[in-house]
Amino acid sequence: MLLEYLQSNWTEWLFALVSFVLSLLYAYITKKLICAQKKSNAIAEGVQSLLRESIVANYNKYQEREYCPIYAKESIKKVYEAYHNLGGNDVATKLYHTLLDMPEDPKEEKERNET
Repeated sequence: MLLEYLQSNWTEWLFALVSFVLSLLYAYITKKLICAQKKSNAIAEGVQSLLRESIVANYNKYQEREYCPIYAKESIKKVYEAYHNLGGNDVATKLYHTLLDMPEDPKEEKERNET
């Protein structure tokens, strides 16, 4: 009798089993995606912090020298672009623009001060 019931209703049982397996799979994948997203966000925030730190360190270094060489400006532009693409847009933006406005060699600074 049970065997006859299963034989006559096998499609319903198969559908129920497939639905159950798919729901478990969906829950597992969703959990993995949430964990991966959290990890990705943490990595992005960490990289953004390191890039901000680099901008601040360069600002302190070249502010003290009162000039910023062209090669340093090019490097800072790349660092800032990556920083900005990761969502950074705070004090580092002001420091970045200040660095770009600085003279490119010490002679320019002396000439500006003399005139």
